[in-house]
Amino acid sequence: MPTTDLYIKNMVCPRCIKVVTNILTEQQLDILDIQLGKVTVKGIVTEPQQEKLSGLLQQEGFVLIDDRKQQLIAGIKSIIVQAVHHSELDEMRENFSTLLAGKLQKDYHYLSNLFSETEGTTIEQYIIQQKIERVKELLVYNELSLSEISYKLGYSSVAHLSAQFKKVTGLTPSQFKQLKAPGRIPLDKI
Repeated sequence: MPTTDLYIKNMVCPRCIKVVTNILTEQQLDILDIQLGKVTVKGIVTEPQQEKLSGLLQQEGFVLIDDRKQQLIAGIKSIIVQAVHHSELDEMRENFSTLLAGKLQKDYHYLSNLFSETEGTTIEQYIIQQKIERVKELLVYNELSLSEISYKLGYSSVAHLSAQFKKVTGLTPSQFKQLKAPGRIPLDKI
């Protein structure tokens, strides 16, 4: 039985998977596998089905991607978001370049160049942005010390985390924590 891979931009959390699952199920598509940014369904999805699906996904803030390069970019972002926001980076056994190359089955230099050309920033800068957003989230929750956050996100030291945080936000982590309405950026806007 043939399958179709659908690449969906802005899937950044388990809740997104739930919403996309509901949309696909309502459209009577048989989901074989779903993960951030990619869904594999049983059978061939026709062009009219894709158009309808695209409209339904857009209503929920998602974008169905049909360009192969855009699919790779979405894949890179999904893997990074998954690793930074939904895993323990201190437990990650490989670096991001190895992780991306392995999961996407492409040479890392190709992925890096494609990402830079398309997004106007490097993969490394995108990872830093994601990590800083995760730090902001953890600071707002106020459940972990800065040292625990540093370890959890795979930083070599609290000083390194603090320096990177200040470089990106203009504030130290403690200054950020003191803000009444901290400025977090939605993950799909990074």
